[in-house]
Amino acid sequence: MKEILIIGGGFAGVNLAKNLAGLNRVRVTLVDLNNYNYFPPLLYQVATGFLDVANITYPFRKLFAGKNNIRFRMGSLQSIDAPNNKVILSNGEMHYDYLVIATGTESNYFGIENIRKHGLTMKTIDDAVNIRNYILMKIEEATRLKDPEEIQKITTMVIAGGGPTGVELAGTIAEMKKNIFRKEYPELANQKGDIYLVDALPVVLAPMSKGSQQYTHDVLTKLGVKVLLNKQVKDYADNKVIFADGSEIETKMLIWTAGVAGRIFEGLPQDSYSKGKRLKVNEFNKIEGTTNIYAIGDACIQTTDKNFPDGHPQLAQVAIQQGKNLAHNFKAMVSGTALKPFKYFDKGSMAIIGRSKAVAEIPNPKLRFKGFIAWMMWLFVHLFSLINFRNKLQTFFNWMITFFTKDQSMRIIVRPTVVQDNLKTPAN
Repeated sequence: MKEILIIGGGFAGVNLAKNLAGLNRVRVTLVDLNNYNYFPPLLYQVATGFLDVANITYPFRKLFAGKNNIRFRMGSLQSIDAPNNKVILSNGEMHYDYLVIATGTESNYFGIENIRKHGLTMKTIDDAVNIRNYILMKIEEATRLKDPEEIQKITTMVIAGGGPTGVELAGTIAEMKKNIFRKEYPELANQKGDIYLVDALPVVLAPMSKGSQQYTHDVLTKLGVKVLLNKQVKDYADNKVIFADGSEIETKMLIWTAGVAGRIFEGLPQDSYSKGKRLKVNEFNKIEGTTNIYAIGDACIQTTDKNFPDGHPQLAQVAIQQGKNLAHNFKAMVSGTALKPFKYFDKGSMAIIGRSKAVAEIPNPKLRFKGFIAWMMWLFVHLFSLINFRNKLQTFFNWMITFFTKDQSMRIIVRPTVVQDNLKTPAN
């Protein structure tokens, strides 16, 4: 019985495990720090109260129930003992015949320690709940203040990063301010509470076409978002976002979506890593310099695909397809048939900007959409990408209520003591 150990239960790890279900002579163990899978593209909707945590999460043990060759273990990877084919976890050791690293990425602060300490990030469920709590608490605090300058500082928000996450977050919060906050917080009716979207690049949604970039910029501006481009964040100190050009924005809310990086694991040689701490893999996703260790998803970089010589984009579809392809190759190893090199099929990219506003691009054939049609495409793709029917149904219901009422009711400040003790405390 061959032991396949998967570290990480995101898009890549879950799709690998699911496609190995029922395979004879193979036992699969998936290890993750959490006991649930979650859907990262919709984290921003949890952070803004449009979706509940339960809408985008599902327990691993429930997911793998009845799949007799799949096991789950809650824990985190500490180090790899490659010569002895074992890993050291936070709660013990495990042996493997094949090890798969599917740990995704973490926020990249580019060495800016104050942002790591005081900024708000959005990579996990805990991060999303923390952002929701923090925004609501600061707005409640603002309603009790009398000083207009202090209110302005507390209600001003800076979102760093002009990619899909930053754009979607900025647009959603701008619509909340327009449709919800003005009604529910009459104390702040005359306060601006600016929303800034800043990026070091000259455009938002850099990988997309100029037409989509300009449309996104225009929609955000109409929503009241102040889009500042060619603005590199240098520091965040004394409640001020400080830029490389010397300019500053006073705020007590900085949300950092400006970059990601992989993770360094003890036991893998330094030359196994490339830019962004991504593990270098061959066409079969085997880590260079190893014999039985693989990496898939955002954790790896593969330059053997002729259409992506600089590596694949760190997108959900890449992770899903790599997980399925590696499952096919493990099955081939068992049956003694030929392995299949990974080749990414680009299904396109999209981003939602606001209610009935989105952009979507399909590369083959080359099609571009914007506005309501793109918004409907975004809803359809994300709805059917959720992991089970319950999530799909609950999310669809919430979206329809929000669409027709321009409102949402999940703005609850929840602060579990055990979790809260481990959360970062943003600058006061």
